[in-house]
Amino acid sequence: MDLFEQVNNDIKAAMLAHESVRLAALRGIKKEFLEAKTAKNSNGELSEETAIKILQKMVKQRKESAEIFQSQNRADLAENELAEAGFIEAYLPKQLSAEEIEAEVKKIIEQTGAQGMKDMGKVMGAASKALAGKADGKAISEVVKRLLA
Repeated sequence: MDLFEQVNNDIKAAMLAHESVRLAALRGIKKEFLEAKTAKNSNGELSEETAIKILQKMVKQRKESAEIFQSQNRADLAENELAEAGFIEAYLPKQLSAEEIEAEVKKIIEQTGAQGMKDMGKVMGAASKALAGKADGKAISEVVKRLLA
């Protein structure tokens, strides 16, 4: 069963369980998936890679919104956004820990022969491809900077 079908089934389950926050998050996922499927440059299919990118973007948006709501003293709305982010994250592959990211980046630095910060672009390009969907770009960037400094 692909991710789109899984989301559809979970929408039905959330409706039956009357879980409004989860239902809102799932409907948001379905909307984004449908938009990606019907985009001009797509072939009507949604690849796993594209789905993961969409989910990562949605989680990032929810977390940024929650931060803004916190700064505006709207804890109720922030809580809602974080709950939605949690439901969306459940569909993402398991994220690597900081130690696992560091181990992968060390291998990439060794393979590329990077010597310092001037080679950061080369390392980031390879690391982003190797860790796509498994780690956040910000976390990868922090590790690369620390190891190349």
